[in-house]
Amino acid sequence: MFFLVLRALTELVRVGAYISRGDFSPLYERVRNSPVRTNCRQSCETVCRAMNMACIWYWRQARCLQRSAATTCLLRRCGTPAQMVIGTQRMPFKAHAWVEVEGKVVNDKPHVKDAYMVLDRC
Repeated sequence: MFFLVLRALTELVRVGAYISRGDFSPLYERVRNSPVRTNCRQSCETVCRAMNMACIWYWRQARCLQRSAATTCLLRRCGTPAQMVIGTQRMPFKAHAWVEVEGKVVNDKPHVKDAYMVLDRC
């Protein structure tokens, strides 16, 4: 579990670098083109738990986009075909990002799908 938390922390740092530079297009491409590996098989729950631990040790608050992009890349690296979903709501205007595996929300509350209109999946 320690090495998985370390991988999650590394992924948060990588994604955070894109966000701090305002490089959203390369971040999107990184997530979209992240392959699902077959040689590593960690459970989705274990990976999400490791990401939660990494967020505790991360020196900044990881917002939804950073956390979801990092979680998606890590899940794919661990053999789970995850998708990052970006959604919005009109009133009041809010945007949000979360991760789904086979249509099920894995890193947020399940009702988030009902509260936001999906803009994109990658």
